[in-house]
Amino acid sequence: MADSHTDNVTWLTQEAYDRLKAELEYLTGPGRTDIAKKIEAAREEGDLRENGGYHAAKEEQGKMEARILQLRHILENAKVGEAPRKEGVVGPGMTVTVRFEGDGEELTFLLASREETGAPIDVYSPKSPLGAAINGKKIGEKATFKLPNGRENTVEILLAVPYVGR
Repeated sequence: MADSHTDNVTWLTQEAYDRLKAELEYLTGPGRTDIAKKIEAAREEGDLRENGGYHAAKEEQGKMEARILQLRHILENAKVGEAPRKEGVVGPGMTVTVRFEGDGEELTFLLASREETGAPIDVYSPKSPLGAAINGKKIGEKATFKLPNGRENTVEILLAVPYVGR
């Protein structure tokens, strides 16, 4: 079982943390200024009810503000460095191989924050249904999780080793 103290922590490399912090600084500074200028320019075009440019700019502003909130939440809950890892136990920062019960298909992926980009293998979030189900499990153990369609799927943990790089 995952340590409840680390359940809400997003582990990020220094590179990912710096990239997200820079994105937040841009969005809250020049990004907000740019979108305000777009809205003002569109507003000057006249009737707002039939002004596609105005509505597009307002929608873009809403998406940008949502991303700002998301970035703030990630950075407030982030720990820079590597998550505590123990070979043979699934956790963030581990390369995991699972076998699906039923068809025997195997899947190998990195269990990490979706904000960790650049990995040459698929990245699954520890907060995803599969990630949450296998977090803390040991090699040989099984975990069941719900699929988006409501069905359940079971996997067996075949491998859990620390991820060694790009």
